[in-house]
Amino acid sequence: MSQPKQQQQVPGIQSEMSPVPDCGEDSYVGSGQLTGKVAVITGADSGIGRAVAIAYAREGADVVISYLSEDSDADEVKRYVEEAGRRAVLIRGDLADAQHCRDIIATAVEELGRVDILVNNAAYQMTRTSLEEIPDEEWDRTFDTNIRAMFHLCKAAVRHMSPGASIIGSSSVNSDMPSPTLAPYAATKAAIANFCASLAQLLGEKGIRVNSVAPGPIWTPLIPATMPEEKVSAFGGDTPLGRPGQPAELAPVYVLLASDAGSYISGARIAVTGGRPML
Repeated sequence: MSQPKQQQQVPGIQSEMSPVPDCGEDSYVGSGQLTGKVAVITGADSGIGRAVAIAYAREGADVVISYLSEDSDADEVKRYVEEAGRRAVLIRGDLADAQHCRDIIATAVEELGRVDILVNNAAYQMTRTSLEEIPDEEWDRTFDTNIRAMFHLCKAAVRHMSPGASIIGSSSVNSDMPSPTLAPYAATKAAIANFCASLAQLLGEKGIRVNSVAPGPIWTPLIPATMPEEKVSAFGGDTPLGRPGQPAELAPVYVLLASDAGSYISGARIAVTGGRPML
């Protein structure tokens, strides 16, 4: 299975992809697993974050939709959340700014009263074929967006969380099978998994659970925006299932980790890789 050759500018627009990713818009059916909860999701305009936002709303949660600058995609997610009968709060801005991270949590508390679920999902990557080719600013941006922002978001959110709350980090199969052409990204994804494991132990006494999800190749705007056309076309074809995953196929895992059904799951890294083994 392959996708048409295509390329976009960072951060990428979901509606301009071919095929458009399936985020569960027409398929996800909720069953009240998150009724009355408040969720903050970064990178919620497209891809995995979008699928999680739609699923959470249909499970009964109000959702804060944090995104960089993709207004049209974010507006669509807001519409899906509201169509599910839940409140949606859009927050536009760059997670590389520590104060913006703190402002996201402050806005969530001001608008929705508290934070029950924090999904640290937004990420940046870029394909580079040599170490010398990686600009210093790109290395810093990758770490600022992927892991430094998670620190600031978690630190700000914990004081507003009660027992039963859940923090979820989006790691990657790259966390222990790093791609040589995604070195900065892979390093941050290993850091996310490690940080989540530490937080699970630090926050257990507060009744706050912390886990990470490790996706394999998932069809999101990050792919055509950060990879060469030939890699985009072949993306996901080397998995045992022979195709990239769709964001909708990740959403149930994020629902489980946020819900009472996952009440004894903490410190875990759950692989959703299309058959690629993880250590």
